[in-house]
Amino acid sequence: MASPVFYFSSCMFSCIVIILVKFFHKVWWTPIRIQSSMKSQGIKGPSYRFLHGNTKEIVSMISKMRSSPKELLHHTFPVIQPHIYSWIKLYGMNFLKWHGPQAQLIITEPGLIKEILNNKDRAYPKAKPPSFLKKLLGDGLAMSEGAKMVKDEKAGQPYFPWRELKKYDSSNDLPAQRLCLKDGGRQHIFDMLTRMAHLISGNSYRIRIPGIGFFLKTSDEIEAENLEATIRNSFMQMMKKREQEAMLGDIDGYGNDFFGFLLEAYHDSDKTKKISVDDLIDECKTFFVGGQETTSSSLTWTVLLLAIHTDWQDKARNEVLELFGQQNPSQDSIAKLKIMTMVINESLRLYSPIVAVTRRVEREIKMGKITVPANMEVIISTLAVHQNPEIWGEDVHLFKPERFAEGLAKATNNNIAAFFPFGLGPRNCVGVSFSITETKVALSMILQRYRFTLSPTYAHCPVEVLTMCPQHGVQVILQPYEPKLL
Repeated sequence: MASPVFYFSSCMFSCIVIILVKFFHKVWWTPIRIQSSMKSQGIKGPSYRFLHGNTKEIVSMISKMRSSPKELLHHTFPVIQPHIYSWIKLYGMNFLKWHGPQAQLIITEPGLIKEILNNKDRAYPKAKPPSFLKKLLGDGLAMSEGAKMVKDEKAGQPYFPWRELKKYDSSNDLPAQRLCLKDGGRQHIFDMLTRMAHLISGNSYRIRIPGIGFFLKTSDEIEAENLEATIRNSFMQMMKKREQEAMLGDIDGYGNDFFGFLLEAYHDSDKTKKISVDDLIDECKTFFVGGQETTSSSLTWTVLLLAIHTDWQDKARNEVLELFGQQNPSQDSIAKLKIMTMVINESLRLYSPIVAVTRRVEREIKMGKITVPANMEVIISTLAVHQNPEIWGEDVHLFKPERFAEGLAKATNNNIAAFFPFGLGPRNCVGVSFSITETKVALSMILQRYRFTLSPTYAHCPVEVLTMCPQHGVQVILQPYEPKLL
C-alpha cells in the first residue's frame, strides 16, 4: 500500500507537469501555430522570440531614437514608432508582431481600419489594459465595455462639451480649470498621475513570466500600487470636503465642475443613474488624463508649428481679432474659427496625441481576406495613416493647413479612416469636442496677447508618454502683441 508521502509527491509532480504544459502551450506552441497560420495567408512579420516576442528589438529601436535630438522635421512616424515604420517596408502594410507571447496584428490599410473601428458586429472590443494602465484609469469610460460602457457614456456625454464650455468668462477661467477639481491638492493629483504615466511608458515593453507577478513585484509595480492608493485616498478626502460644503450651503449642489457632476450622480436616488465610489474615482482619473494630456499635447505641438510658421500664426491671429477683438472668445463664435481649425487639424495629423489604437479580436473573424483567430490584438497605427503619402501626397511631412481648407472630406478624398486623431466609430473619444474647443480657446487667448517664435534652445525629440509629447519641452520666445492703431 502506497504511503501518503508517495500520493503527495505524485500530486505535486502532476501539478508541476500541468503547469509546465500550460506554460509552454501559451509561450511557445500557440505563438508558433498562429505565426504559421498567418504566414499561410500572406501575413508575415518579425519572427517570434521565446517569451519576449519582439519587445527587445522594439525597445532597442525606440531607445536609439530617443538618444539624441532630431532634425526639425515633422516626420514623426519613424521617430515615435520606428519598429512599425521599418517593418511596414519589410512585410507590407499589415503584418504580425509579438508583445511577449501575445500576437498583435498591425493594420495600416484605411479600409480595414474603418471596418475595425466601426465594430458593427462587436467583434473588436477594447483590448485588456496592461496592469499599469489599469491602475491609472481603473474601469472608467476609456477602459469599460458592454453594459458598463453604455452606462459610463450616458454619465459622461451630457457633461461634454455643452454643460461646461458655456461657463467660462475670463482668461483665468478656462474650461480646463473648471473641468478640474477646484479643491486644494489638484496639482498634487496631477503630479501623481503624471508619475504613473511615466511608469506606464517605462514598462510598456517589459515582459514578465506569467504568474510570477503574484509572488514577486518590481519596484515600479510597488510604486504604482502606492500611487494608486494615494490617489484614491486624495479623491476620498475631496469627496468628504465637498459633501460637507454642500451640507453647510457653501456651494451650489456639489459644485459646478466635473467632480461635482460625478458626486451628484453618486448621490442620485435613481439606481439607473447612480454611480459607485469606484466609478466616480475612475471617471475622474480618466478625464484628468484624457482631458489634460490630449489637450496639452495638441496645444503644445500647435504652438510649436505656429512658432516656426509665423505666416500662419499671423493668419490665425487676424482671424481671432476679427471675431473677438481683444475680448475673450465666446462659445457661439468658436465654431467660426476656420483658419484655426485648419491649423489644428494639420497639427493633429502630424503630431497625433494618440499614436495607436488597440483592439482585441473577440472571436475568429474574417477581416477583409484574412481569417483572424480569437484573442489576437489588433493595433492601428495612427501615424502610419496620417503620414501615408498615398493618401496625403508627397508633401505629407510638410505643415500645410490648406489641406483642410475645404473640410475633412475633401482633405481625405472622402476616406473617413484617413484621419482619426481621437479614434473613430462608436468608441470615439467622448471628450473630443471639448478638447478641440478648449485648444481653440487657449490658442485664441495666446494669439490675442503674444507673438511667439521658436527659441534656439529648442531640441526636437517627440516621444510617447501616454500621448505624443516633446521630450525636452517646447521653448518659445514671447513678445507682447500690440495691435496697430487705426
